[in-house]
Amino acid sequence: MKLSKQILTLLLCCLLVQFTAQAESFGPTGQSSEQAPTPTVQQTPQELQQLVAPIALYPDALVAQILAASTYPAEIVEADRWVQSHSNLKGEELAKEVDKQSWDPSVKALAQFPAVLENMDKNLSWTSSLGDAYANQQQDVTDAVQTLRQQAHKNGHLDSNEQEKVTTQGSTIVVEPANPEVVYVPQYDPWLVYGEPIVAYPGWYPEPGLFLAGVGIGFGLGFGIGFFGGFGWGWGHWGYDWHGRSVMYNHNTYVSHSRTIVNRNNFSRNNFNRGNLNHGGSNRGNVSHASVSHGNAFHGGGSSSFHAQSGTRSSAFSGFDHGGNTRGFSSRGRSSFGGGGFHGGGFHGGGGRR
Repeated sequence: MKLSKQILTLLLCCLLVQFTAQAESFGPTGQSSEQAPTPTVQQTPQELQQLVAPIALYPDALVAQILAASTYPAEIVEADRWVQSHSNLKGEELAKEVDKQSWDPSVKALAQFPAVLENMDKNLSWTSSLGDAYANQQQDVTDAVQTLRQQAHKNGHLDSNEQEKVTTQGSTIVVEPANPEVVYVPQYDPWLVYGEPIVAYPGWYPEPGLFLAGVGIGFGLGFGIGFFGGFGWGWGHWGYDWHGRSVMYNHNTYVSHSRTIVNRNNFSRNNFNRGNLNHGGSNRGNVSHASVSHGNAFHGGGSSSFHAQSGTRSSAFSGFDHGGNTRGFSSRGRSSFGGGGFHGGGFHGGGGRR
């Protein structure tokens, strides 16, 4: 009889636990919280222009690579540290080693542009916010790029020259390398070049190899397509469909599978593994949930760490503070394009400022 009471008590406890768990899985309306959609925070056109201002005047394919890669901020950090620590690699040897990495193709492609990669690492809050905006407001981000290009063109800062070819297709401005074998990354002040000043992104760190004081545009050394072009993630595989308002990869619309930056329009807790910042179990980022959530992530050469900050708009990486703490991660003592830069197949003299 005593044993029966114990069993009955145990069963009642089990039922109580199960009932409590079921009750917690439903919201106040009775809908399962596991399926409850996360509300999308829409950024204004002005906020989006602030986000794309540093890259809007880049060649189309580079804009595509940056927007795609910005949805993988953890891999951006890893790739930048990797490039810095492998500055001895050059040309074909570097391209082959990059190809072995488990990063997203867009992140691999940016290894050819070390200053761009370092800029995204140092301004990690901006990078994650840009990725969040592209994942959730793809068409609006595309429109913001074109709006700023039109403003720069109107103010005489976006025209064809020896480094790039600028063409107008209706209301769309296309920017391509003047020489298809050499890519020049323009240098400019993203907060002044478009005419009316744009408010700088909070905590923005001006990368010396990309930032140019004043209202004009300059060009440094060019990046030869060279060995990087022979891989499936190389320059020729990227583009932008301005009519369809989307990044193109291998002639198809690029789809990010990032688990760090998520498309909130298609988000549910059942298909988002918050404990995994990598690609679907492929261990691409090698970044553990614990290291990120506790603010000890990415101590690659600096003692800074990420701190949660309220009021930011980016998704899983909104804990990155606005530039200040991220700067300590990269070696600011490097030259503008860093020791191992220009590995793509030769260097080419840049142009002047306009």
